[in-house]
Amino acid sequence: MAIADSEIAGVLTAYLERYPHEAGQLAEPLRLLGEGQKLASRRTFPMHVTAGALLVRGGAEVLLIEHLAYGLTLQPGGHLEPTDATLLGAALRELSEETGINPGQVVPVSKYPAYVEFGQVPARPEKDEPEHYHLDIGYAFATADAEVGRIQESEVAGAAWYPLDLAERLVGPRIARAVTTSARLQ
Repeated sequence: MAIADSEIAGVLTAYLERYPHEAGQLAEPLRLLGEGQKLASRRTFPMHVTAGALLVRGGAEVLLIEHLAYGLTLQPGGHLEPTDATLLGAALRELSEETGINPGQVVPVSKYPAYVEFGQVPARPEKDEPEHYHLDIGYAFATADAEVGRIQESEVAGAAWYPLDLAERLVGPRIARAVTTSARLQ
């Protein structure tokens, strides 16, 4: 059964209790969640929810992917599936699918998201998707020694470990938050 809008709204509300300064930029997603549009479905427009994963290895590097469709370096993540029971579980599934990382070598550092981003996504006519918005809910994970396995070649051109400072320049401040999430939120 798909993740309910009420569960997503609860996660977003808990996130905003920790990061109240982000309330303005997340007001529209909260409004849409209140309308009960089944935002876990990738076929819901103008917005649907995605899950992201920031995997930190040894406190010194972060795993990033080269996203085929967008031509960007970013964290693993993607659309929710009807079988996903939780947003945290969806983030771990996407991490494993896209990078081949063994999920048994990964632990979440908090039950709370490390970041939430609301952003516009270009139209993808080949997938019959108009321009729309993603509400990306991302979780931080840690590993001592996981290695990239077989990547999901249909969506990812590559996956590699990046030093924290370079990863932050490429992806943004969510990298620093992933490293510090455990100490601040647990």
